[in-house]
Amino acid sequence: MAQQLKEMFNRAHFARLAEVLEAIAPKVQRTALLKDLLNGNEDRELNARMRHTSITLRKHLRSDFRKAVDELKKVAPLMPTGYTALLYPDFVGQFGLEDPAFSLDALKHFTSYGSSEFAVREFLRRDAKGTLKVMRTWAEDESEHVRRLASEGSRPRLPWSFRLDAMLKDPRLTTPILERLRADPSVYVRKSVANHLNDFSKDHPKYMVDLLRSWDRKHPHTAWIAKHASRTLIKAGNTDALALFAFSSNVKVRVDGLSLSAKRLKLGDTLEFSFTLTSEAPRNQQLVIDYAIHYRKASGGTSKKVFKLKEVELGPRASLDIAKRQRIVDFSTRKHYPGEHVVEVLVNGKTFADALFTLRV
Repeated sequence: MAQQLKEMFNRAHFARLAEVLEAIAPKVQRTALLKDLLNGNEDRELNARMRHTSITLRKHLRSDFRKAVDELKKVAPLMPTGYTALLYPDFVGQFGLEDPAFSLDALKHFTSYGSSEFAVREFLRRDAKGTLKVMRTWAEDESEHVRRLASEGSRPRLPWSFRLDAMLKDPRLTTPILERLRADPSVYVRKSVANHLNDFSKDHPKYMVDLLRSWDRKHPHTAWIAKHASRTLIKAGNTDALALFAFSSNVKVRVDGLSLSAKRLKLGDTLEFSFTLTSEAPRNQQLVIDYAIHYRKASGGTSKKVFKLKEVELGPRASLDIAKRQRIVDFSTRKHYPGEHVVEVLVNGKTFADALFTLRV
């Protein structure tokens, strides 16, 4: 993924950017700008390419920061949206920290072209209280992009960014933002709220569950957020999170016949396994059925990753046959190492069966 995004900052993109800027910004000379943008570009990774672009534009645009931002505001509608448009917020985050009121308004403007979620964290790190005051107003904006920014930008553990220590220590700082967005009509916003709450669950699980318990989860949007936000705790078998959705932490089931299609696999093969789940309770049970793989690490240890299978209501003494296939391939987020791996069957967060396979890389 990072490789694909990196290639978006290519010669064609920079040529278009230089062309547009020359027509808008009186100081810009297209040839000189393009030369500086391309200088060393092939040797840079994704974030370094974007940062180099911001630094280069600071050199070529108006020396007055506000006037330079005004020029970029004219550029943004004429360029592609998406990842390359994160350039504009990045420019503000790097060079606008001494002018927070103007800069935060600029981030609000640019986020509709390319998310300002990373850039706004520079301001949160410097002045959490003042920045959050502004972001709370964003949570009531008519634009779903701005409302999402209020939640996503203030997440304690935003992927691909540094962690916000103040928010990690005290989830109450961003709770007012989430309160405003808990029934948001946009799924784009609701996903961010759920992920923000899931961040809470990793450091303050009781606080997160208590907050969800205080919300009116009869509203379908709020109910969706609550369920998605609780995924990590449910996978871990957290009793309070399970109870929130009527899942018992004291399930009465057994797992029979867990079998793997092969005990020896190589990279690129497909892991296949199946088992039978039987209720041993005299009443219906709400069950979350997951599986986990303990992946071998380079150090020789293992790392557990939980995957969802299904949620069911299983009747008294009823049985359910389950089968699953998963390809064993490398991703940008996971590299496989040779050795013994473990497959576990989890029901409401508890292990009921396991099996071994050996991976050859």
